Amino acid sequence: MPGLIEKLQKAQQNHHEPKEKLIRGENMETKNLLFITSDQWRGECLSALGHPTVKTPNLDALAADGVIFRNHFAQCTPCGPSRASIFTGMYLQNHRSIENGTPLDARHTNVALEFRKLGYDPALVGYTDTTQDPRLYAAGDPVYKTYEGILPGFHRVLAMPSENFPEPWAEWLEERGYKVPEDPRDLYYESVKGYPGAETRGKTYAPAPYSKEESETAFVTDKAKKFIRRPGHRPWFLHISYLKPHRPYLATEPYNGLYHPDDVPDFRRAPSADEEAKQHPFLANLLEQSLNKGYYRASIYPRDEKSMRQVRATYYGLMTEVDDNIGKLIALLKETGQYENTVIVFASDHGVQLGDHHLVGIGSYFDQTLHIPLIIRAPDEKMQMQRDRVVDAFTENVDILPTLLDIFGADIPMQCDGRSLVPFLLGGAPKKWRTEVHWETDFRYEEGLDIDFEASCFNVIRDNHYKYVHFAAMPPLLFDLNNDPDELHNLAGDPSYTETVLKYTQKMLSWRMVNDERTLSHILVGPEGATERPRSLR
Repeated sequence: MPGLIEKLQKAQQNHHEPKEKLIRGENMETKNLLFITSDQWRGECLSALGHPTVKTPNLDALAADGVIFRNHFAQCTPCGPSRASIFTGMYLQNHRSIENGTPLDARHTNVALEFRKLGYDPALVGYTDTTQDPRLYAAGDPVYKTYEGILPGFHRVLAMPSENFPEPWAEWLEERGYKVPEDPRDLYYESVKGYPGAETRGKTYAPAPYSKEESETAFVTDKAKKFIRRPGHRPWFLHISYLKPHRPYLATEPYNGLYHPDDVPDFRRAPSADEEAKQHPFLANLLEQSLNKGYYRASIYPRDEKSMRQVRATYYGLMTEVDDNIGKLIALLKETGQYENTVIVFASDHGVQLGDHHLVGIGSYFDQTLHIPLIIRAPDEKMQMQRDRVVDAFTENVDILPTLLDIFGADIPMQCDGRSLVPFLLGGAPKKWRTEVHWETDFRYEEGLDIDFEASCFNVIRDNHYKYVHFAAMPPLLFDLNNDPDELHNLAGDPSYTETVLKYTQKMLSWRMVNDERTLSHILVGPEGATERPRSLR
């Protein structure tokens, strides 16, 4: 009998075996796929959606040539679990990679493995934050030393894990004649000292000590452009994972001063952090931890109004830098005659609070952390794909994998919890489409809470009227989004809302029941052998 490791290794090998018969759309063999993600990009931050401050002309142009999804949401935080949902099409409750460093089960297929079946050799510029399944490796293997592995199926054009993020970039800078500090992280985190205006506008106004042509965003773009220009195997699949606008909130000139802090939108929050903390004990603990510990603590990012408004202005500047670099990639595709043969997707892993509810980072149940952008531009010979369409229906990151496979005419794996968005791309809508979105967070590694390990989690169901947050071992929350869009008043304890709480609790239970793990549940073995019942994912 083979052991568990041998079984998992065999399963991984089977992922790479091509199908006997490929099912593709007309001329789909000629299409490239450019899949771009940006880290911590809030969903409203596109000028195409009417944002009052940030300008994103290149993403606006991409949306005008495709479809933008206004109400798109991530399924979890932080980065690793969220990207696992993108790549596998699975909710956190099923893939169970609950934290950065939690392995992604090797039995799950993913976007790269599925495209290998179609004859593609998926390439990565950036990172996927994938922790490898340790059951596949011998004790002492270097895979145990980092959580930031590469998603199986991708080959490395450039790996940029944040754990040693500056090193490849620092080598690139040295090749360009730049004098790099002995510790490259000093370059990555340190701004120009004594920069005029930083004292009055906030310290994140001071720019990075290198030019915009030398930033890590420019570095990633440079490597991607070389891949796009290369002769060789066609068609191609390139995944670009930009780190920005993720912290550190440090921008090069002119992006550091592109937006003035007086022009950023006001914060959505209670009058004080103490008042905010009264909403829920989980939020009270999160606020305390945010102020005193971690990457977003007040000693790094002061919480006064001036400093926080500048953080937001710098964040917008980093977004415009990413937008400019995406514009360079699209210009290259057009220059080389590849634009009309390339499917382009832009998304994010999750958002960030940036001062809303007195929080800077992630980990909360508020919309700012989970609402993210999605743009899909999918050319086709029959000109059926929509242009300049804004979809208001609720969509989720688990929908991305089914959508890509549907565009390329491939089978959608049974494991996928999401559904294809292709009917939206064609101007219609899928049958029986969802009327709400869901996300979940496992906070078992959060300090300061005396809660059982396995009970340290919450689930969210959100529709156009209410948001209900269910904790396994803490009181629930209910927000009336029509009357309280800033989510300041918890109605879960109000007797007049008891029926509403019950209704949404039942809806959440039904959602979890319907989306239980289904690896073998569609197979029935009998006298005629094993038969499968297909599941509609459109």
